[in-house]
Amino acid sequence: MLLKEKIKSVIQCLSKSSVLVIGDFALDEMIYGESHRISREAPVLILKHNKTNNLLGAASNAANNISKLNGGKVCALGLIGPDYHGEILRNALEKANIDVSHLLVDPDRITTTKTRISGSSAQSVVQQIVRIDRETRAAVSEDIEEKILAKIKELIPHFDGILLSDYGIGIMTGRIIAEAINTANRYGKTVVVDAQDELYRFQNATLITPNQPDAEKTLGYQIKDRQTLLKAGQDLLDKTNSGRILLTRGADGMVLFEKEGAITEIPAFNRTEVFDVTGAGDTVAAAVLLSLCSGGTAAESAIIGNLSASLVVKKFGAETTTQEELIKNLEEINTDNIKKLELNAL
Repeated sequence: MLLKEKIKSVIQCLSKSSVLVIGDFALDEMIYGESHRISREAPVLILKHNKTNNLLGAASNAANNISKLNGGKVCALGLIGPDYHGEILRNALEKANIDVSHLLVDPDRITTTKTRISGSSAQSVVQQIVRIDRETRAAVSEDIEEKILAKIKELIPHFDGILLSDYGIGIMTGRIIAEAINTANRYGKTVVVDAQDELYRFQNATLITPNQPDAEKTLGYQIKDRQTLLKAGQDLLDKTNSGRILLTRGADGMVLFEKEGAITEIPAFNRTEVFDVTGAGDTVAAAVLLSLCSGGTAAESAIIGNLSASLVVKKFGAETTTQEELIKNLEEINTDNIKKLELNAL
């Protein structure tokens, strides 16, 4: 009960912290239609358009999660293109109460957009038919890189936490990663990294939140039993020089590895009502960062991240949660089977 009371107090403080999100901002364009007939031009469906929903994806989703948890004290530092979807993304971020005044326009890039076209008929459920990806995956130009580096130096001192959200779409160059983490450390800021590939690029972060498949890609071996799980945690700490690694494992929960040797195993709080895991990693990173900035220990912050993920996977699409929803569901989780041990005691 004491643990839940402490976690509740941390959740209640989430709105006190401000966050700068640096990363790959993207738009999820969801187009829905009703199956009308087969085209005479080609053997394809004709859909009668019903609606288009513009949702926040990648780093945009992480920023949206933070905004919902801390009341909009979040700023976006990333890129859009000089195009139609760029303005839609900017407007969607603003609508989510995210500061876009430092979002840069790169004339050589297109706005990262994932367009999903779904159809249905009177007799069927909605089904995705095709997905169209618009993106520029090349690294940013030297000119754009210099502008981002200048923004990093300008902005980081004014925020409590920094989230680096890397989806491999070009913004996270070696110089940008190093400048962001080094500047944050110089000012005593909390840095959380949510990345998919080559985790060793992120040196000296406060905490990194890889999922198991991404961790295995970096390590070059599979986590197949308890021995390789514990080895993976230690190897990731060594490779990244980070203070903590929070390894997310889907239905198997999470394992927190700390530089000092402590390990915390947290079971999945929701295994039965999982409808869509899209964006759950963004939710974990957002909740963990805010919790660390709000006085939570690494283990308490990981529990809040786990609880947050257990709620958003009950919803369809890249969703968010709130302080009120977290507190409401806190009493229902079982914290008795959270295991703590020391790696050097094994």
